[in-house]
Amino acid sequence: MLRNTFTPLWKIGNGALRLTISFLLLLIQVEGFAQKQLSYTDKVYEPNIKTVQLYPNMGGTQDFLQPSSAAVQKQNLLLEFDDIQDQRSNYYVKLIHCNYDWTKSQLTDLDYLDDFNEFPFTDYALSVNTHLRYIHYRFQVPSVKLPGNYLLIVYRDDINSLILSKRMMVFDTQISFTKDDQFIGAGSLNPALQAFNFVIDYGDIEILNPTESVHVNIRQNQRWDNARINLPTSFVRDDQNQLEYKSMDEARQFSGGSEFRYADFKSLNYPGVNTGKMIRSSKPFELYIDVDKPRPDDPYSQTKDLDGNYIIDNPDTGEPATNGNYLYVDFTLKSETPYEGDVYLIGKFNDYQRTDDNRMKYNSTTGVYESRQLVKQGWYDYQYVLQSKKLDPNSIEGSHYETENTYEVAIYNHAMQPNADLLLGYYIVTVNPRQ
Repeated sequence: MLRNTFTPLWKIGNGALRLTISFLLLLIQVEGFAQKQLSYTDKVYEPNIKTVQLYPNMGGTQDFLQPSSAAVQKQNLLLEFDDIQDQRSNYYVKLIHCNYDWTKSQLTDLDYLDDFNEFPFTDYALSVNTHLRYIHYRFQVPSVKLPGNYLLIVYRDDINSLILSKRMMVFDTQISFTKDDQFIGAGSLNPALQAFNFVIDYGDIEILNPTESVHVNIRQNQRWDNARINLPTSFVRDDQNQLEYKSMDEARQFSGGSEFRYADFKSLNYPGVNTGKMIRSSKPFELYIDVDKPRPDDPYSQTKDLDGNYIIDNPDTGEPATNGNYLYVDFTLKSETPYEGDVYLIGKFNDYQRTDDNRMKYNSTTGVYESRQLVKQGWYDYQYVLQSKKLDPNSIEGSHYETENTYEVAIYNHAMQPNADLLLGYYIVTVNPRQ
């Protein structure tokens, strides 16, 4: 939709351009209102909202690569996104406390907030000398009183005018975690899988029925699409206040996958690895990524990727937040015949979601799958996933136990007071870390 809207409009005068864009964006917003329904997932509800990042702001140059989680004692989560339009909107944030399975909890706003649950955006800046004009927004997430899962939602003027929703976790460390080094890998029945065994210790916390009250979630590379929710307990050690978790079957394990593909177009003057032709005759520019090939049977190949993440950068002109350009990026996957199922282009840049925008279209004339994405210049990790009734999701990429992956282990306890799931343990485990 954005391509049809913006690409030809750059040929008309500036005054008419601004009026036309404002009118079309208004149409997009009005058409979307009736269809918007809050989803307790990472989701963007309007096509003009781009490059949404929620991360702990620790003062580092690459904080944005970290998961959207923070300790309850040091809450420093920062939300950033771009709005592709000329004029600022009145945006507000609301926080919703959720259960371990990301359903809305029974808590009221006053149970977990000291302030009224509507926070306005006051930090924003207009893009400078960019091919596509946008407004960059920043928002420091307010502190909450209780550890747990939270859904952050952004809306325009009215709660029904949803813009985006983003999951975040605020954790305490009352429950300890001990991992053993018995990985599922070489020599196992399925060498494409990864897993680890661990023990959690809830110490002095009074838990009457730990197998019912304690819930453990694990996700891989900040993905929710293949997360393990409420992992079953293997053994209970009542005398030691411990629960043991063993990966005894494939339902408890993760596909190791392959290292992510990546493309470097931080510079539009000198695009980097895995990039091909750049078309500069119209603005935004259009970039073709090198043609990819399926690799399900390829041997494992070690590369230093970002575990599916992406970096916004602009060495051409400076500050990437407001000077970074948007461009159309064309991804191409070679396939002599179409797969039995849908092929999706996924990565952290689209929250690994299988949507119409991320579904690739098969070109029978050229024998390739194609997808065009409007993204901000930077470095992007990505993969191709197959959604099929008969074939494995990794039928295009392959899977190896040697692959480096980062896992988050979230441990919840359903407390009687308050009547909610509290996140009392959060740990990061890297399998096959690179030095």
